[in-house]
Amino acid sequence: MSADTSSLGQSSQVAVESQPAFTKQVFTKLSIIVPVYNERQTVLELLRAVMSQEVGLRKELIVVDDFSTDGTREYLQKMDLPGLFGQNGDSARLVLHDRNRGKGAGVRTGLAEATGELVLIQDADLEYDPSDFPALLKPILDGRADAVFGNRFHYGTHRVPRFYRYVLNRIFSGLCCSLTGLALHDVTACYKAFTREVLGRIHLRSNRFSFETEITVKLAKIGARIYEVPIVYYGRTYAEGKKISWKDGVAALYHLFKYRFFD
Repeated sequence: MSADTSSLGQSSQVAVESQPAFTKQVFTKLSIIVPVYNERQTVLELLRAVMSQEVGLRKELIVVDDFSTDGTREYLQKMDLPGLFGQNGDSARLVLHDRNRGKGAGVRTGLAEATGELVLIQDADLEYDPSDFPALLKPILDGRADAVFGNRFHYGTHRVPRFYRYVLNRIFSGLCCSLTGLALHDVTACYKAFTREVLGRIHLRSNRFSFETEITVKLAKIGARIYEVPIVYYGRTYAEGKKISWKDGVAALYHLFKYRFFD
């Protein structure tokens, strides 16, 4: 009887010791980078939604206008971003590109300005819902992840995409996973959150939409801990202002191989 009790005690001890240990870091500031190009109709509503989210951290809003031509640039310049969003320890500022350089360049400009220990990428349209911020940040705040990707392809509520776009996205994500050893469902979603530390370990070069491909490949190369969470997605049509085209898809495929094998 005593032998059985001893065995149970040892088994219990082994089970406890095999639990994974996660070290929680202390984070105080979230930098939110918003690349903007020709989003005059949506940008203010989007910025208000972003800065109204409660995330338990100070928020640093960095808006990067990529030489908009529809009045967005002038509209943002007339806004008092620090006055509108600089309360309660938060801050906001506008950075202007002197020519159109692409989303990836906008993100890199924002990263150069960011001072937060956490970084989150937000598009300036209304396709993505900032109410997903807490879910995106939780795996990092819990000490489990270095990066978190949003996943648009889940069984929750979302706008049904066009069939060909869905199939092409799934094929591309599958190819990316086969080359990186990851098992991501949605490589090209905008919503991605990172620790500043993990971003400091990679060098980003992409100027356009291939940023999503590049950062996925390079995070995989350094063995970053990546989590994925379902997100709300209100996808736009081209008539509603969507900008990514088939040319960006071809470029993403080229850059997938380039960054996997040559950079």
